[in-house]
Amino acid sequence: MLTQTTTRVLEPSDLDAALAVLDREPVANAFVASRVQVAGLDPWRLGGEMWGWYEDGALTSLCYAGANLVPICATPRAVRAFADRARRAGRRCSSLVGPAEPTAQLWRLLEPSWGPAREVRAHQPLMVTDRLPDPAEVTPDPYVRRIRKDEMETIMPACVAMFTEEVGVSPMAGDGGLLYQARVAELVGSGRSFARLDADGRVVFKAEIGAATPQACQIQGVWVAPEYRGRGLAAPGMAAVLRYALADVAPLVSLYVNDFNTAARRTYRRVGFQEVGEFMSVLF
Repeated sequence: MLTQTTTRVLEPSDLDAALAVLDREPVANAFVASRVQVAGLDPWRLGGEMWGWYEDGALTSLCYAGANLVPICATPRAVRAFADRARRAGRRCSSLVGPAEPTAQLWRLLEPSWGPAREVRAHQPLMVTDRLPDPAEVTPDPYVRRIRKDEMETIMPACVAMFTEEVGVSPMAGDGGLLYQARVAELVGSGRSFARLDADGRVVFKAEIGAATPQACQIQGVWVAPEYRGRGLAAPGMAAVLRYALADVAPLVSLYVNDFNTAARRTYRRVGFQEVGEFMSVLF
C-alpha cells in the first residue's frame, strides 16, 4: 500500500480535523485549542499559522507557528517535518514550548540554525486537578476577586513584574508593551484575571486563567508581591482562583511550573494539583 506523508499550512476548511487532533490531549493542548476555538485557522485571527502533518491522507499532528512554536500530538516524523519547515521560514517566534519529548526533539533539530537560546527550561511539570482542596488543609482566600475593567492601571504593574521575573525580559520592550497590554486587557475583560489588593490598593497576589476550553483551562501568571512572600498568601490565593475556574470555566484545571521552583510546586501540590506530564520551554 502506498504510504503518503506531507505537511502543509492548514486552512479554515481544516478546522474540524484540527480540533479533533487537539481534543486528543485536552490538558496539554489547552493553550492552542483555546485560540483555535475562538479564532479558527485564519492566520490573521489566529496570530500565526497552523501546520498540519498528514499520514495516509489523515491529519495526525499539528504545530502552531506564531509568537510561540508549539508541537501538538507530534510524532517523531512530524517533528522532523515541522523542523524542516521552521528552518526554511527562519525564526519568527520568541519561544518553543510544548510537551517535553517532541519539543526537545524539535529543539535538537533547530538549534544548529536557530541557536543559541537565551534559556532552555527542559523540565516543567504539567499539573492538573479537578477538585478544590480539603478546606481543613487550605481555605480559599475570600479577598481574592476578579479584577474589573476599570482596574487595568492597578493590575498592569504586577503583570509586568511577574512576566519580567519569570521570563527574564520585560514585556514592555519592542512594541512598548502594546501586545502585552492587549492580552492583559483581554483577560480582565473576560473575567479571568484575579487578585488580592492590600489596604492601599496594591496587588499582593495575582493569577489569571489564561487558556480556556470547555474541557480544560490553564492557570498562569501566579505572583506574590516580594514584600508579602512567606506570609502564606499563595496557597489560599490559588485555592480561590481554582474555585472560580472549576465553577465558571472548565472541569479540569492545569498549569505548568519550572522544576526548580520548589516553593511553587509545593504550593500547587498543597491545593491538590498532581503532576501528569512534563513541558519544555526554549526562550530566545
